[in-house]
Amino acid sequence: MYAFTLERPTTLADAVKLAAAGAKPLAGGQTLLASMKLRLSAPEQLADLSGVKELTGITKEGNAFLIGAMSRHLDVANNSAIKAAYPALADLASRIGDRQVRAMGTLGGSVANNDPAACYPSAVLGSGATVVTTQREIAADDFFVGLFTTALTDGELIKAIRFPIPKRAAYEKLRQKASNFPLVGIFVAQYDGGVRVAVTGAGNGVFRHKGLEEALTKSFTPESAAGVKIDSNDLNSDLHASAAYRGNLISVLTQRAVAKALG
Repeated sequence: MYAFTLERPTTLADAVKLAAAGAKPLAGGQTLLASMKLRLSAPEQLADLSGVKELTGITKEGNAFLIGAMSRHLDVANNSAIKAAYPALADLASRIGDRQVRAMGTLGGSVANNDPAACYPSAVLGSGATVVTTQREIAADDFFVGLFTTALTDGELIKAIRFPIPKRAAYEKLRQKASNFPLVGIFVAQYDGGVRVAVTGAGNGVFRHKGLEEALTKSFTPESAAGVKIDSNDLNSDLHASAAYRGNLISVLTQRAVAKALG
């Protein structure tokens, strides 16, 4: 590791000032520190957000959960209110990475990093969640821009994410054995206004599948999902899986997620 300075702000205002001055925000460090060791990222100053209490906490506001950006994966997985009202979200958090990652990784860090195979972005997009930042509120559909890219501007920090509670939801994924990232992950959520289906691991970022959404809004059954043709032309193909294989996984995992949501 090379030399750098580490700042430890205790208030959100101080964290914002540091970020605005060019400090790189450090949340759980699950991606950033590894990138620094490999010299893929070389910030000269880090702002450790772990001491900012304003970025923590999980509260239920009406028919939604407001989850602080520095909430650890284990915090979400073990929260009794989330397990009761939005079990799919708790289930997703409980299966991210391994125990060490879940103890350190954070909701805000995962979403801000926007890894194309991360689990949390699918929950945010599949829920139609709202990303609350230090400057504004951003709808999930507008937040995820592309590969490791979001709508966040320089110095803008995620404060919390607001998740509307669905009628039914489920998350299914097929793990890539070496990394525990999903080859493909599917988050399905049914709301009064229709069904949302978010796909991770299959493309250059998380995305919604309109065909599956339309079919499942008409009939929320595994058979309805099975009847949707999946176009694999724009999907990833690498040493782990071909685009066609990932396309088939989208169909199979959506069917499993719907069956799981139906209980």
